[in-house]
Amino acid sequence: QVQLVESGGGLVQPGGSLSLSCAASGISYSPFSMSTMDWYRQAPGKQRELVARITSARNTNYADSVKGRFTISRDNNKRTVYLQMSSVNTEDTAVYSCNLHRGNVIDYWGQGTQVTVSS
Repeated sequence: QVQLVESGGGLVQPGGSLSLSCAASGISYSPFSMSTMDWYRQAPGKQRELVARITSARNTNYADSVKGRFTISRDNNKRTVYLQMSSVNTEDTAVYSCNLHRGNVIDYWGQGTQVTVSS
């Protein structure tokens, strides 16, 4: 059974940095490396938002609100995707979740990790 576990969330001051990880287990190298990995976030009272995406070819896409501040990367050998967050602001406060998917074949979600930006 495939499981995704996010880590690295917590309290950070405005202007600070935070690094999130999403580790997959129960999946071998090939299907993992062929999958697209997304980071989503959901703030209280708001819809879930796609924050960043990295494809199997390592092409990346970002929400306009995080471009230039967040960086997504992946390590297929470790079955892990990362989200490096910098210059954070209060609008970045949310639960961040990762999603592993490939067409209609694979679609898995993690439980999420809370990120709170506050002074």
